[in-house]
Amino acid sequence: MGGLRIGIDARGAADEPAGRGRAGRELLRALAARDEDHSYRLYARRAWDGATLDERFGWRLDGSRDVVWHWRTARAASRECDVLLSSDSYLTTWFVRIPAVPIVYDLIPFEPALRPRGRSVVIERLTLGPAVRRSAALICISQATADALVRHFPAARGKEVVAPLGVSPALTGDELPAGVPAGRYVLAVGTLEPRKNLPRLVDAYASLDGALQRRHPLVVVGPTGWQTGETLDALHSLGDRCCVLGFVSDAELAALYRECAVFAYPSLGEGFGLPVLEALAAGAPVLTSDRSSLPEVGGDAVAYCDPTDTAAIAGALGALLGDPARRAQLAARGPVRAASFSWDRYAERVLATLAAAAEHRIEQLARDGA
Repeated sequence: MGGLRIGIDARGAADEPAGRGRAGRELLRALAARDEDHSYRLYARRAWDGATLDERFGWRLDGSRDVVWHWRTARAASRECDVLLSSDSYLTTWFVRIPAVPIVYDLIPFEPALRPRGRSVVIERLTLGPAVRRSAALICISQATADALVRHFPAARGKEVVAPLGVSPALTGDELPAGVPAGRYVLAVGTLEPRKNLPRLVDAYASLDGALQRRHPLVVVGPTGWQTGETLDALHSLGDRCCVLGFVSDAELAALYRECAVFAYPSLGEGFGLPVLEALAAGAPVLTSDRSSLPEVGGDAVAYCDPTDTAAIAGALGALLGDPARRAQLAARGPVRAASFSWDRYAERVLATLAAAAEHRIEQLARDGA
């Protein structure tokens, strides 16, 4: 099969600083580094200029609002492309007349106990079911996400393709943000939202010996999300034992991972857990949850805890902070574990899925015309 004309919903690359935005940017970088003769139509509201994209890549920009944008993009992709990667929404799959493959990052909006964002609950509950029926395949970023997809939508069974994420080569840098003490702090990274479980982390941290807290302040990185009152109250309760940095640059984030005493990520649920992988790659000793996708990412290179049990978090965190040899052991294992994930392998799996969807469509058309 020759080169494909591949459409990609690339809005997140320019519009979202983390999460799906990072995944979209790294996919474009990985595709540009490959030598296949596919061409790419990148549908977005504004172009992302953070990587060198050659003549195979062309931006198709449309400033329309959501529903109109999806309808117009679907019409354009149906004319211009052989297959569409719907990487930032399920809605576009409703309207295309070519094979569509959405990326499923997580099923958090279907888990009320995780207190997801209200807007996401409404949109994804309305759009994912029809997308499952209309899609040629569904790319899931972890086996846990694939299992959750099939649990909520049995019609997805046989369509799910697991494609784990990778570590960003952009995460390099040496300079810590001002006021952060190199090599001594406990680091937490993620959008401030309920499922990141920061109030329990704060309670666990606050229960540690006072001298241990003074030696290892808590540093928190991430943009403000939703339902943040409880989280912010908890963080502020620590006073000068806690530094809340908000969003930081990739260079600062790389330095923060590399210099921390422990990276703590007791999340209640993840689609993948990219910060854990990034911390592993940087050689940080990692403490994370024993559920959802996180054991897939951490393997035997991290320490685990029950994220619903404050005493368990405190015990695991205190044990790591008090055991330099154990931290050194995990720090050595982390980069080895992280090397088993790469954006090139992610791109390869995505391309294989798109090619199979397009080829199936061609065979179907040939049968129908015979």
